[in-house]
Amino acid sequence: MMDKLLFGDNQFFGINHMSEEKARAQAMRFQDTSAIMEVLDAAYDEGIRTFMCTTHDRIAEICDVVRANPGRYDGFQFYPCMPYAHKYANAVTDHGMVGAIAHFMPEDGLFKTMLRSGAALVTKDAEGIVKVLIDAEMKMFAGLRTPVIFMQNVFVDLLLGMGFTKAFRMFHDHVREKYRAEPGFITMNLPLLADALAAEGIESPIICSNINKIGFRMCGGADKYREVLESGKVRAIAMSVYASGAIPPREAIEWVAGLQGVESIVFGASSRGNIRSTRDLVAEYMGAV
Repeated sequence: MMDKLLFGDNQFFGINHMSEEKARAQAMRFQDTSAIMEVLDAAYDEGIRTFMCTTHDRIAEICDVVRANPGRYDGFQFYPCMPYAHKYANAVTDHGMVGAIAHFMPEDGLFKTMLRSGAALVTKDAEGIVKVLIDAEMKMFAGLRTPVIFMQNVFVDLLLGMGFTKAFRMFHDHVREKYRAEPGFITMNLPLLADALAAEGIESPIICSNINKIGFRMCGGADKYREVLESGKVRAIAMSVYASGAIPPREAIEWVAGLQGVESIVFGASSRGNIRSTRDLVAEYMGAV
């Protein structure tokens, strides 16, 4: 069972879909890990135990703090979301496509040797590369609770567009077999992804997507979203429920809570007051967080 309320990390890395000025201010505020931990501590103290985060390099510092203080963070868990697109984009710029893949491989691993000779690309050993890259991303979470592991929307939607849906099955199987975790998928198009996962034989997938009253960034249309949710074929996590501030909090939470098929809400906040306000609204409309 997933918690009703999950805490996201967009605010820590300068991501705001409505205001570039606010995004820049947040990026400046959270340059130090201590500033991030202050907000995470506030969320934890307000009863939120799940941190849904990217595999940004600075998340490794958060993992170190949590590992070093098991008593303080009893019950705390991470939902890693990978791969972190900017990290790979920068690596491609610096090292080229093949060099970027090699950059994230184990130093003395078989695949690094294969990539140097081009053998992995020649044999199209996509599954092997996918597994090694997942393992590389997961290293920072060693020894921590990661019951759900997500594929990020940039890659999910790219794979959807390419029609390479077999990669979803590769991710799904490796996450379950090696990490004993539930695989999750983040997307900007819930209806299209739900169909693709079903075609790959992935049943009751955890899918995180924008779900809000005004249809903000809900590709495929609100009616299609409702149809998929009411089918009971997916376990949905709603993000952007406030539509970046366009919907009043109570109205937003009440509407999402009334939808069939939404198990959790993920949100970002940078103050204890906003964290508590969202927690109280979710508890009122969806039950204990």
